[in-house]
Amino acid sequence: MRNTLQNGFGTRSAWILLLSASMLSGCAVGPNYHRPAVHTPPSFHGPDQAQQTEPQTASFADLPWWQVFHDPQLQELIRTALKQNYDLQIAVERVSAARAQLGIIRSNQFPQVTLDPVFSGGKTDQNIKSNIFSLAGDVVFQVDLFGRYRRATEAGRAQLIGTQDAQQTVVLTLVSDVASDYFLLRGLDLQLQITKETVRTQQDSVKLTELRLQHGVATTLDVLQARQVLDAANAQIPDLERQIGQTEDAINILLGKYPDNVPRGQPLGIETPTGWNWSETLPPQLPTGLPSELLEGRPDIREAEQNLVAANANIGVAKAMFFPQISLLGSGGAAFGHSQFDGSNIPAPLGVGTYAAALSQPIFEGGALRNNLRYAKSQERQALIGYQQTIQRAFGDVSDALIGYDKYHKVRERQEQSVKDLQDSVNVSLMRYRGGTSNYLEVLDSQRSLFSAELTLAEARNNEYQSLVQLYKALGGGWK
Repeated sequence: MRNTLQNGFGTRSAWILLLSASMLSGCAVGPNYHRPAVHTPPSFHGPDQAQQTEPQTASFADLPWWQVFHDPQLQELIRTALKQNYDLQIAVERVSAARAQLGIIRSNQFPQVTLDPVFSGGKTDQNIKSNIFSLAGDVVFQVDLFGRYRRATEAGRAQLIGTQDAQQTVVLTLVSDVASDYFLLRGLDLQLQITKETVRTQQDSVKLTELRLQHGVATTLDVLQARQVLDAANAQIPDLERQIGQTEDAINILLGKYPDNVPRGQPLGIETPTGWNWSETLPPQLPTGLPSELLEGRPDIREAEQNLVAANANIGVAKAMFFPQISLLGSGGAAFGHSQFDGSNIPAPLGVGTYAAALSQPIFEGGALRNNLRYAKSQERQALIGYQQTIQRAFGDVSDALIGYDKYHKVRERQEQSVKDLQDSVNVSLMRYRGGTSNYLEVLDSQRSLFSAELTLAEARNNEYQSLVQLYKALGGGWK
């Protein structure tokens, strides 16, 4: 009974020392993090910069992607990509790894306890029988008096948050890439549709010219000239089909699938006698929100800031290594059992315990600690520069996207008018040719110009969609 009390007293003393040491761990050397002051411009540089001076309560990026891209087939492709894309799966696992790494780092702030159970027994020549179970335990606790482990945990937590932001960047990029490739695919489909329609029209034109040649109204040169546009259009088809197939492959890779066909949704546009009807009406301008909100909306900026937080905390880790390292150690054990000798039971010893404290102070490390601190400070300065550079590039992305969206919108509108004028020109030149007032070269030039203008219009519409996607991505949308 007395041994039990002594063992309990030793254990309580060890725990009192541990509790006292933890209460002393209230300070942490090194600088506390403060977000650097960033002076953002009052408005985004773009064609509508004058209108941006007015306060905007909402941003285009605040819309979830399914409210930005209305094509149901595109929405289904994006959902599939978010479930199956391998880059995103890797990003998710990196978050899990960072969370586990944080747990490893944080474990240094707690006592490390080990147990060593042993069972022994037997019989000696003197007819002594024994059966004894002993249990020993050791406790080691590193007193974090100067915040070394707390700063390391702070750095690990920032790295975890940064990894989560990196995952959101992957989501943003994935949504944007799927939408961009899908619009490219629909644009190529439209060009192929225009080309095949031109082939059908020119085949009729060649037949008509050959018929006029048979009746002596046209010449062989007229027939050869009529075939030029037909040959040019036929030559375009294999190349467009190549681009379509490769774009389908790219989309399937983003979806985590093997190369295959991609189902289509709404056509990009349909030509009517009164002009082109587009599947969606894109507004000439979109709200961008306040420039300061870009710092919170873009996950890559938040990731860069968390890298800065981690680097700042690592300075504290490096500084704490200059100070003494205090360790508290405790051990204790107990035995349960008995020995039999000449019919008498002899109880085994009940318990024993010890405790100690140790201190380690670096004296000479050959400059390792000093250079380790220099390294940590350099890493922090690099992270600060990277943070500032990421913000600068983000504003550049938004500016480029705003300018692109505005100008491509105007290009498409003017190209539509150009196609309409050229269509009228083809009709007039055909009437003049059939009436014998002009040669077929005038018709050929009009048809060639119309074919080229229609392909340019399809490219302009695709560029308009691409700039819409880039603006949504630049403002930080798509990952919500």
